[in-house]
Order: sequence, then C-alpha cells, then structure tokens
Amino acid sequence: MKTIEVVAAIIVKDGQVFATQRGYGEWQGWWEFPGGKIESGECPEAALVREIREELDAEIEVGELLETVEWDYPKFHLTMHCFVCALLSDSLHLNEHEAAAWLTPETLHSVRWLPADEGLVGKISGLLNSEIQKNVSK
Repeated sequence: MKTIEVVAAIIVKDGQVFATQRGYGEWQGWWEFPGGKIESGECPEAALVREIREELDAEIEVGELLETVEWDYPKFHLTMHCFVCALLSDSLHLNEHEAAAWLTPETLHSVRWLPADEGLVGKISGLLNSEIQKNVSK
C-alpha cells in the first residue's frame, strides 16, 4: 500500500478552529483541516505555508506540531502532520473547497469529518477550550 505524507493546518482564532469541506474527489463533501501533500525536498512547515497560500490565498504562521496522524484509507496509508497555526491576516478565499466554517468546541461534531481528521476533534476541542479559558482569565 502506498503512503502519502501530508500536512494540515489547525488554524485557531478566538476559541474557534477553521475547517473546510472538500469540493472534489472521492471524499467530496467531507470536512477536513486544510493542507496538502509535502513535495520532494520540502519541510512540513514550508509545505503547509505553500498549501494554505494555494488553497486559501492566506498567509499563516506555523506553530507547534499538535499530532501526527497515521491512517489507513482503502487505497493508501496517510501520514498527516497537524500543526497549530495562526492567520497573519483575516483574508481567506476558497480556491478548492465547497465551504468553510469556524467551529467552536460545541460545533466541532456538527460536520462529517474525513476519518483521519475525525481523530483530532477531541484534542482540538481541548485546545480550543484552553484558549477560551486563557482569554477569560485576562
């Protein structure tokens, strides 16, 4: 089985996370964290900056690695490096996706996640709740 190595941006802002709905392919209509394939010779962080620029016309700051997900899809094995990211501007444009949403801890389960992304929802909910608590404490 072939392995595909990708990166995903966990874009967090004001206690919410940005999610996108696939607009193409076998998994069209399912939700995911934006990102894409790492090209030959590219480090994961550089790949993520490039992918978000291509997919969303947006600039991000790549932060810490949240988790690396290993998932077996029917036709390939996925290795997905998921980084917590911040937007450097509020401008986002969907170049490849059907829809997008800013999800809160309460709405994270309201979309149909791709299987590899779904495993991150609990961890992201905790991350968002801790960010919300920090903002309340200020």
